[in-house]
Amino acid sequence: MPVIGVLHTQSLDRFTEQMRGFRQGLKAVGYIEGENVAIEYRWAENQMDRLPTLASELVRRQVAVIAALGGGGSSLAAKAATTTIPIVFNVGDDPVRLGLVASLAKPGGNLTGVNFLFGELAAKRLELLRMLLPTATRVAVLINPANLTDAETTLRDIEAAAPKMGLKIQVLHASTSREINEAFATIVRERPDGLLVGAGPPFSSRRVQLVQLAARHALPAIYATRQNADIGGLMSYGASLTDAYREVGVYVGKILRGAKPADLPVLQSSKFELVINAETARMLGLTVPPTLLSIADEVIE
Repeated sequence: MPVIGVLHTQSLDRFTEQMRGFRQGLKAVGYIEGENVAIEYRWAENQMDRLPTLASELVRRQVAVIAALGGGGSSLAAKAATTTIPIVFNVGDDPVRLGLVASLAKPGGNLTGVNFLFGELAAKRLELLRMLLPTATRVAVLINPANLTDAETTLRDIEAAAPKMGLKIQVLHASTSREINEAFATIVRERPDGLLVGAGPPFSSRRVQLVQLAARHALPAIYATRQNADIGGLMSYGASLTDAYREVGVYVGKILRGAKPADLPVLQSSKFELVINAETARMLGLTVPPTLLSIADEVIE
């Protein structure tokens, strides 16, 4: 029975639905965990310094393929650990910029995967927040400076788009739970009209903290993943992570059947979701414009 290694930056309890998508992708190619394939899991629990050790464990286990999930950290750790075991990644930033592949069409080497375009959608999120807050003049943007490529992409796109929308941007940095609290202390003091939360760790693992702080301070905020809207965040716009994980599962299955990573082009997500939490909007005293409601994929009542 072949063994798949799963290397994840975070923890199972926060990615149950996405991992179900991963198994659905495997099943679509004919592989079912426990029946004709085994899976070895390694969860970093958001401790990025553990990733190289966990990746090395999977290499020593001689897994048939590694699924590097949860962002660029796991993908780079897996790439550093082996040049022979096939690796299928999912990342929010450009995998060419990250140094994972030579090109999207012809990855080369032992890596391929899915790019779910989180960083590149920042300007669109700002546009959606502007539609919700037509009188806004100043928006805070929370980014993680430790995630350099994503932070650069987010800031580049937002700083180019904001003046065209008549908005001024206030950039705040946070890489830890404590720094998120400090960023909100600045927000409370300076009172911007809205908040755009960047993608990736630590914001994905601290989504409860972010949503609760935004609610406590009555701050309209938009996020990169629908999980934030599901737990009370005002609005989210981004690729369907469950769909991206499913595509990784399909690629892992194809490799188990003999395909080479170098021959599988990197996929870019094509399914994007705008989710609006109408209950949170009412709590904040906001009226969601009909134009915004009409383009929403889901309105949570």
